[in-house]
Amino acid sequence: MSHRSSAGPADRTRRRRGGEQPMVPRAEFGSYYGKPILNPPVWAAADVGGYLFFGGLAGTSAVIAAGARLTGRPRLARLCAAGAAGAGGLSFAALIHDLGRPDRFLNMLRVLKPTSPMSVGTWLLGPFVPLAGVAAASALTGRFRGLGRLAGTGAAVLGPAVSAYTGALIANTAVPAWHDAHRDLPFVFTASSAAAAGGLGLFAPTRESAPARVLAIAGAGCEVLAFERMRHRMGLTAEPYGTGRPGRLVRAGTVLSVAGAVGAVLGRRSRVASAASGAALLAASLCTRLGIFHGGVASAEDPKYTVVPQRERLRRSAGDLP
Repeated sequence: MSHRSSAGPADRTRRRRGGEQPMVPRAEFGSYYGKPILNPPVWAAADVGGYLFFGGLAGTSAVIAAGARLTGRPRLARLCAAGAAGAGGLSFAALIHDLGRPDRFLNMLRVLKPTSPMSVGTWLLGPFVPLAGVAAASALTGRFRGLGRLAGTGAAVLGPAVSAYTGALIANTAVPAWHDAHRDLPFVFTASSAAAAGGLGLFAPTRESAPARVLAIAGAGCEVLAFERMRHRMGLTAEPYGTGRPGRLVRAGTVLSVAGAVGAVLGRRSRVASAASGAALLAASLCTRLGIFHGGVASAEDPKYTVVPQRERLRRSAGDLP
């Protein structure tokens, strides 16, 4: 604990009016020897970062696949159905690896708790992965088409929630850079998922990829805008997203998003240019998710991001701050 003078606006106002002046300077609390107040997340970036990215990609890809099937775009439907199944499987594998044992996932299915994003997410991902797998197998082999359409529709219904819930999942923690972003993080994740899945759809022939192109461009734009709005609203706790490894990843994600969106517009008549734009958008979404993951870890390791916002909230409630 350290003591430093930090007279606030209310103190200065009292001095000007000749009122009572505090004899002891305000105390500014730090942590014990600067050690973290929170236990930083021990999750591996490959597990949880991959879980965040592949889950978002899988959910929105399932929606594109269902839409492409309904509008007569078979190659786009097959590509996105395969992408939904593959990304869903990788997301599931990353989650199991993080949990350590598969039976821990099964234990989480014993209870459905609507107020817990983890519980809801488990119940979303559990049926989504097999549904997406059946839909992809049917689309790629051409067999059991009725069952494939039914499974694809089920995956598409669950897809938007699968894409967005991970934002609420990490925001529902005490990690400052995640918790203070709880209003905007689901929007960032949803837009990032749209950009990534739209980018995957750009690998399809150009005569079928128009819906994916529109989704990719809109998703990339909304991702950049939503992230900047989130940083503006967060204030101090957004600082880790602009420094060190998180800052580099976020900046790379922004550059790749803009480049991918521009490429998707200018290269719409070329399959090679469209595919390159799609690859850039996929990489952008991955960089953004990893940047958010590492930013959260960095904010938990520095006590400043825990103490200073708490004291500002106390001073604001006392009327010392506007």
